[in-house]
Amino acid sequence: MSESKVNLFIYGSLRDPNIFESVSGSSITINPKKISAYTCFAEPAFLAGHKKLSPDGVYYYAVKSKDAKIEGFIAYDLPCSALREIDKYEGKRYTRETVKVHTANGTVKAQAYLVSRESMQKHFGDRFHVNLIHELWLRKRIQQFFQKHTRPGEYSNDAEIERRARRELLATTERDLVISHFKTDPISDYYIEHELDRPSPSIKHLYDDEKAMPYIENYLALIIKQVLLNQLEERMRTRYRYKIEHMVTSERYFKRSVSILTALKILNLNVSSVDLIVKKGLQTMPQRNFDLIDYVKYAVKAADNFFDPRITWSHLEQIHANLQPGLIPLGAEIELSNLGRAAVSQKKDDSKTPDSTYDDFRYFKDFNLDILTWKLGGLIDDHTGETNLFRRLGFFELAPGRLNIAAEISRPATNDPWLLNQLIHEIVSFYGVKPHSLHLSFQLTRKQIGKQKILPISFVKCLLALGGGLQQKQNGKLWVSRIQQQEIMQYHIGEELAFAKTSKKRWYLGDSQFADRAPKHTINHIQQYKFIRLDERASYESLILCLKGLQTAYNPADYLTIDQLNKHKQLRDDLQELKEWAANPQQLRTQTIGRFLNTVRIGLLNEVHRRPAHKLHYIDWALSTLDVQLRMFNKKIAKPFSP
Repeated sequence: MSESKVNLFIYGSLRDPNIFESVSGSSITINPKKISAYTCFAEPAFLAGHKKLSPDGVYYYAVKSKDAKIEGFIAYDLPCSALREIDKYEGKRYTRETVKVHTANGTVKAQAYLVSRESMQKHFGDRFHVNLIHELWLRKRIQQFFQKHTRPGEYSNDAEIERRARRELLATTERDLVISHFKTDPISDYYIEHELDRPSPSIKHLYDDEKAMPYIENYLALIIKQVLLNQLEERMRTRYRYKIEHMVTSERYFKRSVSILTALKILNLNVSSVDLIVKKGLQTMPQRNFDLIDYVKYAVKAADNFFDPRITWSHLEQIHANLQPGLIPLGAEIELSNLGRAAVSQKKDDSKTPDSTYDDFRYFKDFNLDILTWKLGGLIDDHTGETNLFRRLGFFELAPGRLNIAAEISRPATNDPWLLNQLIHEIVSFYGVKPHSLHLSFQLTRKQIGKQKILPISFVKCLLALGGGLQQKQNGKLWVSRIQQQEIMQYHIGEELAFAKTSKKRWYLGDSQFADRAPKHTINHIQQYKFIRLDERASYESLILCLKGLQTAYNPADYLTIDQLNKHKQLRDDLQELKEWAANPQQLRTQTIGRFLNTVRIGLLNEVHRRPAHKLHYIDWALSTLDVQLRMFNKKIAKPFSP
């Protein structure tokens, strides 16, 4: 770069090529072949340690913020004459500074237009807050839409309940508007109205469906409970937003994990009261005479009477005192089904309905539950990979942090093993559907990708002993149910073991200004372990720490894929050995347990640049717990008939 030319990092309206050319007199392109004297090359980049704000809903401002980053583009070799024109366009509120931005090819120095927190506070006052301004400003405009379109001029309690009920039924539309607001120019009022001005969903078509009638009351009960949960969580986020935001260690994580956990705990501890609310709602609103929004409004009103600030604060304080944050981002998928593995079995007879409660969740979308359960990432999973079918039979799956199913947008639930274990337990307790399986995911670093190693079979046996579902058959013999019931054995294009798999997750919503795909730095790789049996009585905290230690120390690869089995005879032999061992489990050798726990210990002690992320006594507790669980496994194998 010569002295007469500069690099410029752009993150706001200048990302639009037309605006850029109009302001500067130069154009930008991502195609190297189109570079000329008047056209500069640009590529995706991000600026670390800063956050992009738009308090006025018109202009973007870059403000320093720890653990945040701004996506944009770096324009290379921009003439200084063009930069002088951009200085005039940006005005006096910005300061042009030299920064280091990150690109796919490394770190590059560039100019960028920044502002200070003091300047933002001076100009925007209470509307400025580094962590909240985007969301609060847009939600205020959305609230104005509902006030305008719901009984205009009437401010009775009924009108407010009506508005809140409509927001419940349009929750994912509002959520997607908030997500996209971070990645695009400020949203116009016209666009907000276009997205939100939709008729309320109805369930009246089900009242004439003889097959649906036996299940309607159960679904309505679930609706009332779910709206109670949503409203309780919303009330506490409004009242204690500052405390909840500061309990989340990074903006990379799902913001609602703490508040959702608190709401779940309160409702699970007051089951009798919740049951009374549900029972009264069903008695006072008989079917056929009422529609879906009426049951939602009832639950919204009931939630107001259920919310107690003192109890909520007490639970938040308790959660805060027990947090054990680490470094690695964590996630979980919780599968529930009253049918167990038969929920997705190819041999299942669809003419029968053994699930007398929800008919295998056939009417999940009819009751708008895909919208109402969004805070927990709710969906029905039939293991086909499709998401566009209106009605499907399968597992009721919940994944805190999953934001948009169709666009595959998600954030890690947390980086705290204790918090994740609490979420798993409270979710299972709340829904009252039989637990089936648990998938735990751990985010990988870039250095780990492509360098993963296949776990030795002895370590796989240890993990199956810890979470594979050791159960007793009718003849009294023990087996590892997740393998023996063929729940993690797959036969789509050949036999494979769905034990662990690497996949991609992204948190970016919307296309690039110059390209049709999301920037690389918005995509995360995760390692997901699918072998775990879900049990409402079990604690998974030590297993989460165990897998995290293995992730750091050993960097496990997928296990066992069709490609791996086709290429390696030893792995085919290992799979056969695992199936035989699962059918007739044998005790784990003491040396095997020792090597396994030592590997976990090394990983936990080196989680943060060769230092532990957790306190040593917490790591010692986890290792001791794992040791006891493995020895108990051996004891059960030695004496399978003991009570």
